[in-house]
Amino acid sequence: MNPALDQLHPYPFEKLAKLTAGVKLPENLKRIAFTIGEPQHPAPEAVLKCLHESLPLVSKYPATKGIPELRQAIADWCQRRFHLDAQPLDPETQVLPVNGTREALFALVQAVVDRSRPARVVMPNPFYQIYEGAALLAGGQPHYLNATEENGFQPDFDQVPAEVWQETQVVFLCSPGNPTGALLSAEQQKKLITLADEHDFIICADECYSEIYFDEDQPPHGLLQVCAETGRQDYRRCLVFHSLSKRSNLPGLRSGFVAGDAELIQAFLRYRTYHGCAMPLHHQQASILAWGDEAHVKANRDLYRAKFDAVLEILQPVMDVQRPDAGFYLWPATPTDDEDFTRRLLESQNLAVLPGRYLSREVGGSNPAKGRIRIALVAELEECIEGAKRLRRFIETGC
Repeated sequence: MNPALDQLHPYPFEKLAKLTAGVKLPENLKRIAFTIGEPQHPAPEAVLKCLHESLPLVSKYPATKGIPELRQAIADWCQRRFHLDAQPLDPETQVLPVNGTREALFALVQAVVDRSRPARVVMPNPFYQIYEGAALLAGGQPHYLNATEENGFQPDFDQVPAEVWQETQVVFLCSPGNPTGALLSAEQQKKLITLADEHDFIICADECYSEIYFDEDQPPHGLLQVCAETGRQDYRRCLVFHSLSKRSNLPGLRSGFVAGDAELIQAFLRYRTYHGCAMPLHHQQASILAWGDEAHVKANRDLYRAKFDAVLEILQPVMDVQRPDAGFYLWPATPTDDEDFTRRLLESQNLAVLPGRYLSREVGGSNPAKGRIRIALVAELEECIEGAKRLRRFIETGC
């Protein structure tokens, strides 16, 4: 067995199951889950229709590189969304369809880390646990940057020692952040690009929440957009990861892409050809339609905006909770220990949330997510309102 497997932490939901084992649930309350970030809004009907009509394509092997029409649709979407007019992505060399961002984020690290030398993988803390697992199984060493309220829930790259940068091979960004919803500014991204040039590391920008935001006139910046604004037309050392899961309510389609540096894309394609992870052709056809339509995406944002407005009105009088910059999570502070709060909330209100500490690691003697919970506002509006009312009732009755 690969000994690195023993280094992997239990997944957050495994920890949650252990924490809540044996809890006696109130029989008069239906369970509400604010735990998993799985979109519950309806999938676009046109995409489902296309998927059904394309089912006969299951009789054909798909190519790992994906069909040209899908790569072009992705390149066109990136150009529109991130203003890449000066240097549009080349769909032949700079775009690669993947089966969701999760497998791509993990696999990319296995493909690019050089095991013959020290390999630091820098990531925010708290974080999406795939970053850590990918680093460990690639023979790398995670380096955690605490993202706290004091620093705007963003990693502070100025706190990274020079000797760590010298050994860094990959840096993970998550903007909008999971679980914090914080956005990394264009200035911070420009600083990181300069550091990547100086120390020769790869920037992997996980932007899967980028299409869920609140101000239609100010969509979140993307890493490729920052590259274009600074004249970095080859997107050197930069890769972005996007998905239809959150944007289009299609988590089961397992459809996303990685785009950017052509040399890195070529190496990743070679790895994936051996990996055997081509996207099914009927999924590719449905994805073309999804990437080409923005109406359903805006309607999706409207649904989330209504939920945040309603839930925050209920919770803010009793909790330290703010609207995130983007994404569909709330990241409130708890009045008591986050694990104890989570367990007793489930026992009292049949409302499930995720303790913040399960999404981070202790660094420098403290866990930056301790004393917080993650609330995923993915259910329909009525259920989110009911869950918020239960949470408020729990707090008002003394937790």
